Amino acid sequence: MWRRRTGGPGRSPEAAEAEPAGPVQPAEPPALTIDALGRKCPIPIIMLAERINQVAMGGVVAVLADDPAAFTDVPAWCRLKSHEHVGSYELPQGGWSIHVRRNY
Repeated sequence: MWRRRTGGPGRSPEAAEAEPAGPVQPAEPPALTIDALGRKCPIPIIMLAERINQVAMGGVVAVLADDPAAFTDVPAWCRLKSHEHVGSYELPQGGWSIHVRRNY
């Protein structure tokens, strides 16, 4: 599996300076939040698929999930269904808030 390099001896100082100092926050608040914490995949994706039509076109849905599979599966579902994966943000209690923009 391909992974982005996050550090190490071959890393330039300019690359380290370009990264934000703290955790990245979402640019806009979600119109809907789906709490799938404690649930295993594919349940977070099923919950997202059932409820994404409850937000307006261009609206953002936040899926709260702590299953590592959801971290990769929700963005893959977005590509499959032509929705936009806005970003995945770490939660202080563990897990992620995975933001999806409804495109249709």
